[in-house]
Amino acid sequence: MNPKTEEPKEHWLKRLMDNTWLLLILGVMIPLLSYTLWGWIELLMIPPAPLP
Repeated sequence: MNPKTEEPKEHWLKRLMDNTWLLLILGVMIPLLSYTLWGWIELLMIPPAPLP
């Protein structure tokens, strides 16, 4: 093989940044999951209300 004809392998981060659909999905799913988890933790930390 001729080294001049071989294309250099793209870095995985460059391939990730070039994939717009993957970035869109990650941009929606990461905040959705993190805020949902944060909400569940907040709900679990609320003390039970005293009954009258």
